[in-house]
Amino acid sequence: MTETPQRNRPENPDDNASGGSSLTKRGGGAPATRGRTTIADGVVEKIAGMAARDVVGVHAMGSGLSRTFGAVRDRVPGGSKSVTRGVKAEVGETQTALDLEIVVDYGVSIADVARDVRENVVAAVERMTGLEVVEVNIAVSDVKLPDEEDEDDSESRVQ
Repeated sequence: MTETPQRNRPENPDDNASGGSSLTKRGGGAPATRGRTTIADGVVEKIAGMAARDVVGVHAMGSGLSRTFGAVRDRVPGGSKSVTRGVKAEVGETQTALDLEIVVDYGVSIADVARDVRENVVAAVERMTGLEVVEVNIAVSDVKLPDEEDEDDSESRVQ
């Protein structure tokens, strides 16, 4: 049996002073692994709110009281619609859980709308944040009847 000579190689490629076959750059590790990214609850709430509103059959978000206050706030000069109305998020390092409160249009299947909202919200949040959505709880707080006036659409008596 013939023994082939082997060169002495450092055990740790990072110890190689010439940089030879080491894949790491100066600073320690790949650039994508340097540092930490945190995502605020409000960011996830906005994404979820927008995704939920995109579902056919969702008339509004939030309870009647929050929608009423929101309608007043929307009329204030400089005020803007709150996309987070009716959405509560708990965000961890790698996972998030969401609670949504929705108003559905009369005549739609609530079970189908809830399923579609879950699917849309999970897809949007996971795609945009990289967080795993562990649950999306949906509370249907009202049904919008065809002849009901919206709080958002009603004209103020005082101008």
